[in-house]
Amino acid sequence: MSASPSSRSLNVLSKPLGLFSKSPMTGFYRNGYCDVGPEDVGNHSVAAEVTNEFLEFSASRGNDLRTIGLTGGCKWCLCASRWKEAMEARKDDKDPVVPKIFLHATHQRALDKVKMEDLKKFAAEGEASHAGTRPVEPSGRQGSAVKEV
Repeated sequence: MSASPSSRSLNVLSKPLGLFSKSPMTGFYRNGYCDVGPEDVGNHSVAAEVTNEFLEFSASRGNDLRTIGLTGGCKWCLCASRWKEAMEARKDDKDPVVPKIFLHATHQRALDKVKMEDLKKFAAEGEASHAGTRPVEPSGRQGSAVKEV
């Protein structure tokens, strides 16, 4: 797969899939996009900013993303089913176990596993109204880079 997503790749709002993060370089294809192709059986479609609580939750389910250097605040393309698991395990809607979603960069295949209303409910501030137009740049704050392991 090339550095940009397929020209047919759409986000959950049926607009062209937006670039999500190059620091860390995310996506199943490690091209910065949460693009999903036939090789991606895990459906790494959900563009999210992970929290320490989510990382702990994921580790408790057998996938410790901290081993590749992720920390709270990193932007990462998550498996739709893992994000949904965290959402279903939350104590309330403010529980930080559920990472915030960036709709402009969440591939439409997320809708195979997660309802649009749930994605919107946990969308990052301002995302629902700007999902087709707003690129996301790396935050530059501590915890946003992945170290080599």
